[in-house]
Amino acid sequence: MAAGHAQPIQIDAVLDVSVGDRENKKASTNPARSLKRKREDNGRVRFLNQLAPAKTEVDYLKPHADEESRLRAVILANYPAHMPEFEIALHTGMRPSEQYGLIWSRVDLVRKLITIPKSKNGNTRHIPLNSTHWRHFRSCSRAPVGRGRVFVNMQGEPLKGYKHWFDPAVREAGVTFFTWYCLRHTFASRLVMAGVDLRTVAELMGHKTIQMTMRYAHLAPAHKLAAVEKLAAGWQTDRPTDTKTDTSTFEQESGVVRNAS
Repeated sequence: MAAGHAQPIQIDAVLDVSVGDRENKKASTNPARSLKRKREDNGRVRFLNQLAPAKTEVDYLKPHADEESRLRAVILANYPAHMPEFEIALHTGMRPSEQYGLIWSRVDLVRKLITIPKSKNGNTRHIPLNSTHWRHFRSCSRAPVGRGRVFVNMQGEPLKGYKHWFDPAVREAGVTFFTWYCLRHTFASRLVMAGVDLRTVAELMGHKTIQMTMRYAHLAPAHKLAAVEKLAAGWQTDRPTDTKTDTSTFEQESGVVRNAS
C-alpha cells in the first residue's frame, strides 16, 4: 500500500505490561501473568510493510525503505539480544502472554512443535516450527534446553515483557501505529496473502471461531479472482460448432417434448 494513499489507522495500545525498572529483577511467579490479556480487535488489522516508514535523518536507517527492514536494523543495532523474541513472534503468531510464559518442556525441537496447553479460547493449540523458528529458539537458549522459561535475560531470569525495548525500537524506526500485537496480525496476514486457507490460519492463530479470522480475508483478492475465473473457464467452449450442435440437439429435444404434450 502506498504511503500517500493510506488512510490513518488508529490502533490502541494492546497490552498493559508492567515491565519494572530493572529487567534483571528476580521473578518468583510466572512473569507472563503481568501481561494483561486484551480482547482482540476484530476490525483493525495492521501488519508490517502496510505503510511506508517515516522519513529519517539517521544515516544507518536511510538505506532501509520498508518498515520491516527498518525495524530489524534498529533492533540489531540497539537491542540485538531481543532479536529472537521478535523473530519468534513474527513467525509463530503467539499472543504475548503465550510467548513470554512459554517453557522449554512445551517446545519440541525434534518434532518441531510448540504446545500451548491452554490458549485464550481455552483449548490446547499446537504451532509447527519452521526453520526460522528452530534457529532462533536455539539462539535464545541461555540455559539448558528443556529447563525453565524460554525467554530469559543474561542471568537466566525470566523476561517480563517487551515494552521496554520494542516500543523505543518502533519509534526510532519510524513505524507508525504499530504495537507488538501487530506482529501477530503480520503473521496471519502473510499466511493469507501466501494462499493459506482461512481455516488453517484460524487453527494456527488459535481463534475460537472462523469469524475472527475473516478480518484477513480481504488480503487475498487474487485468490478470489482465480476462483471466479475457474467458473468462467469451465463454461467456455473452444469450438463454435459444438455450441451449434448442442443448440440443435436442444431444439430437437424441445420439439419432441412439445409434440408429446
